[in-house]
Amino acid sequence: MAVTSHVSADGNQLIIAIKGRFDFAKHQEFRDAYERGSKPNSVVVDLKEATYIDSSALGMLLLLRDHTGGDEGEIKVVNCSQDVRKTLAISNFDKLFDIT
Repeated sequence: MAVTSHVSADGNQLIIAIKGRFDFAKHQEFRDAYERGSKPNSVVVDLKEATYIDSSALGMLLLLRDHTGGDEGEIKVVNCSQDVRKTLAISNFDKLFDIT
């Protein structure tokens, strides 16, 4: 599976990990990862194993942001490669998400 997810031990954080290309082919898996189960206080999107991110992935991140409450939601995007971080910065996603 290219998109995996689990809830932290305390149940307050959902961690979604992407492996390989983060593009439209992952849309349903990504959506399933955050729509099933209860709604945690925060979400971490781990891109450690993501090799590529495109505009459809940016759209998926925006849908996740809406799902978690927009400005009120807490989403961290972590472990970005230099290329992925550059794509996020060019798209001004550093203003919408906590990117580390």
